[in-house]
Amino acid sequence: MRVVLLGTAAGGGFPPWNCACALCTATRDGRLPSRTRECAAVTGNGRDWWLLNASPDLRAQLTATPALRPGRGPRDTPLRGVLLTDAEPDHVTGLAELRGAAGLKVYAAPPVRDVLAPARAALDRYAPWEWPDSLAEGGFVLAGGLVVTAHPVGVKIPAYVPAQAPQPAGPWMTAYRVEDLASGGVLVYAPCVAAWSPALENLCAQADCVLLDGTFFAADAMGTAVRSGSGQAAVGQLPVTGPDGSVAAPARRPGARRIHTRLDHTNPLLDPASPARERAAEEGVEVLLDGAELLL
Repeated sequence: MRVVLLGTAAGGGFPPWNCACALCTATRDGRLPSRTRECAAVTGNGRDWWLLNASPDLRAQLTATPALRPGRGPRDTPLRGVLLTDAEPDHVTGLAELRGAAGLKVYAAPPVRDVLAPARAALDRYAPWEWPDSLAEGGFVLAGGLVVTAHPVGVKIPAYVPAQAPQPAGPWMTAYRVEDLASGGVLVYAPCVAAWSPALENLCAQADCVLLDGTFFAADAMGTAVRSGSGQAAVGQLPVTGPDGSVAAPARRPGARRIHTRLDHTNPLLDPASPARERAAEEGVEVLLDGAELLL
């Protein structure tokens, strides 16, 4: 199984257009590398590729990745579809870049499919797609020899969904377990996690590699980086540090790679020279750049 990290930043990318903090300034000055918004691609055979989320930066990400470029025919593409972890704008708006591509499958949990109903109808007018339930019992098999199961990891509803509107029942946030039938390699993809749980611990313990939510370095960063329309600090996001953070969580099989993705522009892990990055490395946690490739 090959996995390409197309993007590794949280909402707004790194740097976002409207921030002049020390980290963002260092990026504009060329002292830190910029990052596009979180998205990945996976294949079991090198021919059939599946996107894990669809970021607003998708066009640039696809263009920068040779394995995902079109050919041999003028409209041939190796993309077979998308696996959505949630309905956040930074994970779904890239679907518009794929409009007109025939025969794609977009897997998502029922609440995500429901809230995307208007977008689904619009995209299907360009070329009909399939929109299967990612939480269907028994999981599903992808072209290329990959077996996938989706696992609930949170109920955070996107801010654009009106509070007074009827809310679809079920989990809004899911993680994916992707297994390569040929190699036996297992990837767990969990870029949005509400809280550590025994179920998530068990899921990660079975993996060879875990791509895990690294949005906020500490819980108090959530209150300053993101706020809801009511002014309240955003909730439903697992921090990296702290007693219940993703670094402290004891859920890893020895030898499994742990890689943080979806880094917010406030996160000191973005700086390779920071004490935070040194601490993460000591804990066996990696922070990779856009374009990094993994083999499982």
